[in-house]
This record gives sequence, structure tokens and C-alpha cells, in this order.
Amino acid sequence: MCWAGVAALCLGSQLGLAQGTPKAPVDQPANAKQAAKPTPTDELDEFAAKPAPPLPPGMVGPSTTDPRYTLKPGMYDAGEAASGMRRIVSLHKPPAFTLDSNDPDDPRVNTALQKVLGVGDTAKMPKPLKPVLAQLGYANSDFAFQGTHLFQGNFYGVSIYDIANPAATKLLTTLVCPGGQGDVSVYKNLLFMSVEMPNGHVDCSAQGFPPNPPQSEADKKAKKANTPAAQKDRFRGVRVFDISDIQNPRQVAAVQTCRGSHTHTLVVDPNDKDNVYIYVSGTSFVRQSAELAGCNGEETSAEQSKDPNTALFRIDVIKVPVAAPQQAAIVSSPRVFMDPRTGAMNGLNNGGTHDKGEEKAVDTNQCHDITVYSAIGLAAGACSGNGLLLDIKDPVHPKRVDAVNDPNYAYWHSASFSNDGSKVVFTDEWGGGLGARCRPNDPLKWGADAIFNLKDDKLSLASYYKLPAAQGDTENCVAHNGSLIPIPGRDIEVQSWYQGGISVMDFTDAAHPFEIAYFDRGPIDAKQLVLGGYWSSYWYNGNIYGSEIARGLDIFELTPSKFLSQNEIDAAKAARVDELNVQDQQKLVWPSKLVVAKAYVDQLQRSNAITADKASAMLAEINKNSKLGAKNKAALSKLAADVEASANSAANTADAARMHALAKVLMSPVA
Repeated sequence: MCWAGVAALCLGSQLGLAQGTPKAPVDQPANAKQAAKPTPTDELDEFAAKPAPPLPPGMVGPSTTDPRYTLKPGMYDAGEAASGMRRIVSLHKPPAFTLDSNDPDDPRVNTALQKVLGVGDTAKMPKPLKPVLAQLGYANSDFAFQGTHLFQGNFYGVSIYDIANPAATKLLTTLVCPGGQGDVSVYKNLLFMSVEMPNGHVDCSAQGFPPNPPQSEADKKAKKANTPAAQKDRFRGVRVFDISDIQNPRQVAAVQTCRGSHTHTLVVDPNDKDNVYIYVSGTSFVRQSAELAGCNGEETSAEQSKDPNTALFRIDVIKVPVAAPQQAAIVSSPRVFMDPRTGAMNGLNNGGTHDKGEEKAVDTNQCHDITVYSAIGLAAGACSGNGLLLDIKDPVHPKRVDAVNDPNYAYWHSASFSNDGSKVVFTDEWGGGLGARCRPNDPLKWGADAIFNLKDDKLSLASYYKLPAAQGDTENCVAHNGSLIPIPGRDIEVQSWYQGGISVMDFTDAAHPFEIAYFDRGPIDAKQLVLGGYWSSYWYNGNIYGSEIARGLDIFELTPSKFLSQNEIDAAKAARVDELNVQDQQKLVWPSKLVVAKAYVDQLQRSNAITADKASAMLAEINKNSKLGAKNKAALSKLAADVEASANSAANTADAARMHALAKVLMSPVA
């Protein structure tokens, strides 16, 4: 999420969070999930429904005939719609991360605004706006997984859950440690946490800092940034916790950075077992050098690009010795946007975007998120104005090998590789995460996924995918975080769309992605936009986990449909991992189990590579020989030979690959 945009929209310069980041407009139309059209006197006008512009010529919007479009509103009792998946658990936020009040006169609301968000004079804020903004300080964010534990980030800390039995998930502990946005990752006994907002203390305390005094009229006229005053105890960067005692995490390091850490990426070097690395993506303002020596960030692009020491136009790389994490430190700050011909740091720009007033090209000076795929030595950087491809064979010195932009994209947000590394899915967080961007008149190419083919270290656009169901005026909705689902023979991704719910996309054919499952709820509020919905939706060892910003934690399971068989679901469950940090993408490997073979058979029938009768006969033969005795293995080997021979005459490369993979499993099955 682009929280700098939220701050700029809601609080102006009081928070001092934004520098060079897109705003999060929230203009919405009226429709069936309907919000009353506001009058000019509405105090909460920024969060109320507004008319949407007409679709641009040649563009199409999402469907209004989908059942997801007419769901009734509510926080905990909203209407629901699902296909191909079902929810098995829904847990509310822990009390430590809940502001259980919508009363603008409640002292807790003002305390949250002042201490959590750093608002100065709350008396000047419209009363209805107060509880809406106060809730932002306790928003749930990203996930990490390890063994039977789930780590859920929050702008106010981290929740740790026991998911040994997903249907009976229970909270183990909460760690209160404010600073936003609380993105987390985990490696062995270490937990890492991103901190960006100016309310973070080195020691995790929650008292906040005094707000800046109001700007002078002269400073406002000169458009000077109201950067928070220097504080020796302020922390913005990456925290490191020892979680050897899972119920009592202990901070062992806190690495300060100039722009804080909006997100971070865990990088495991296959050739370095003693250290792990953290790529830090900072999108917020550059702090004063009086607070952290060496920090410098001028306001205009011309000045930024001339200063060789600017904290803009770079990422930071932290090295963490696993045996001595207290020695974690920044070891490089790669200039990944540099023009290799001229050496200019501002070598990339967004080419201009479609939003009104944003048509002029703007230099790219930050990454929002970076996904590394160490198995292929590459990373995909979603870097505000561009999608980057980085060579990370030397993780301390990543090098850009390609970059793309797109006039349909407003803000490059996150990325995922296909398992074979032949595709990259980028997301566009148009509107910064607080905007309603899935309305009927919002184009399907804006705020969408862009699917690129990847060959010889070059990216080429294949297609777009966006949530196909229209959403309401007061539902923040745009492409957000997701992960691969390990279904052999296919490229499947589960993805969050904030209040648009969860969508499962098949992008096996990069040019023709389509939805195979979904879950959605009605808007939280029918009259004003309240931040909510799914921040992240990830598959982990058999289930989908959804981090719901306003409510808590939801857990799902896939169900069979015309798009997905039970054998495919069972094959996905057979692919297990010990840890999952989605931005540190791991190569998926399936055991040579017969359920994997049966999944391939189902896919071959679905694609008409084999007839239904042939598929039934093959499945019967596999089931008959499932005990894997010597005679059973011989029969399966004979079937494998027949399949392998058929692969040579397959109608396309995808079916040929499935046949080869099926034959391989049948030749060497395991129990």
C-alpha cells in the first residue's frame, strides 16, 4: 500500500509522510452497493462516494452482472460470495491492535491520531473524519510463515498465530511495536519488520513524538516539506527480532535508513550460508541529517539527480550475520535507476500516467517492492514508475538488466515470477490502495496486473488481468499482494484486491489469463470509504491465508470446480515448504506422488489432449497400482512409456510438458 498517499490525502503535511509518492484519490460513483451522493457540505467528502468519469474511448470496465457487485455492506455481517474456495476460519484482530470506538469524542481516538499518526491539532479535524483516520494506525499488513507459525504484520506491531491445525488457528502472542507498515519476513530464529512512519521508537515504545508546529505561510507558499523535527530516539528502518522463544520476541538489532522501510525483501544467497540480506524499499520522506547522519534528499528532480549523496534513487542492502544478528548493517546502496550511458542517477521515468494532472513524465526514485528469485538469479522490482529486472547473483550489488514502463500503469507495486521463470506478473496500485478503482467505469487495464513474458533477461508485455467483477463506490479496490498456488502444470496465483476480495488467476497462457476462484464481501460502509479488505492473500501448505486490514485474519481452502479438480488441489497440498516469505520466491518442487500424476491427467483431459474415456482409463490404472509393489511399479512404468510416446504428438508445448511430467512421476512413484 502507498501509505504516503493516504497521509497526503488525509492529513496534508501534518504527518510529513510523503515525498514524491502518488496521491490516493478516492473519487467514486454511485451504484448498486450504493452510497448516497454527497452534498458539498459533507464533512467527510474525501471519503464519500463521488461520480466516476466515463470510460475512456476503447476501454471496457468490470462486470456489473457478477454477484459480487450487489453484496450488502457491513463490518462483520456483510454479504458474501464465493466460487471455487470457501472460508474455514475468521478471527478478529487482537485487542492490542483494535481501536474499538467510532466515537470522535472518545479520548482513545484522539490518542491514536496524535501518538500513532502524529496529527498535531485534532481540534481542526472534522469529527466524522477522526475515527476513520485513527483506525489507519492499527491496520493489518503483510504475512510471513514458518513451520506451524503465521506472522501477521500490523502498523502497530506483529501478531503471531499457531496454524498447526488451520481450522483451529489460535493467537500465540502480540508484539506491540509501532511504526508502520509492519511488513514482516522470517528466517530461522530471526524475524524482520519494516518501519517507515515517524512514530517509531528505537525501543518499540508507543508514546510517539511531539508533532511539528504548523508551517508558516511563507514555507507553505514555498512548498517546503514539513519534515518531522530530528529526534534521537526515532526509528525508521528494519528491526530484527530473535524469536527463539516464539511467545517472547526480543529485538536484537534495529538498522536505521534514511527513508525508512516501506517494505523489505529477504534475500538468501545460495553461496553464503553465514548471512542473509535484506533489500530495503523506502518510499517516504528523507529524514534530516541531524537525525541520521548522511541523509539528504532535495525536493526537485533536478536537484535530486545532481546530488551524488542523495538518499533518493536507490535501495539499501542490509547484511545480517545469522549467528550475530546484532551486527546487521547496511553494506551497499545500489543506484538501480542509473543511466548506464551517462551515469545520471535519474535514468528512469514513468513516461507519464493516465491520471489527470499526472500526464507529464516523472523520474523514478524509489522501489515499492522487490521480489527475488534466487534459484534463477533474478529479481523483479516494482519501482513506482517502472518494472525492473535485476541480476542478483551478487546479492550485495544487484544490477539492472531491463526496465519497462506502461502508460496504463500509475504505480508499479509488486511482482511475482512464474515457477519456471518465464513470466513476471507486476501489479499496479492505482490510487495508492485507498481509492475505489474497480468501479464499472474503471478500465480493466488500469489498477490491474500486467503479465510479461521473460526471455533472455528481457521483459515483453503479454496481457493484463483485473478483477472481473465491479465493486462499489466505497470499496477501496486495486491489484495488491498475492502468491503462487503450487498446482503442477499450471501457473496459478491467488491475489488480494483489498475490498474487492480475493481472486485466483490462471496465467498459464500469458496472453489469456482468467479467473478460476474468488471470495468477496460487501463494502464495510455504504456511505463512506473506510479502509479495509485483504492486504495479502497467500497460499501456504494447503490453505489460503488472507490478511484483512480492518477485521483480522481469514483462512480458506480451495474447492473443486470446472476450473480445478480435487486431484489438482491435493497435488498442490503435496508441495510443502518450511518457510514462506513471498518476496523471497522459492522454486516449487512436487514429490513424485501419484496424486501429482492424477492432476496431470485431469489437465490433459480439460485441454482435450486426451479423451474423457482415456483419462478415466488412466486414472483407473493409476488407482489400481497405487500400493506400489513391484508388479504395480512395472504396470505404471508401462503406462509411463505410453504417455511419453504420446508427448511427441501433443498439439502444444504445454500439453507436451504435462505428458513428460506425468511420465516422469509414473516411472518413479513414491508413497
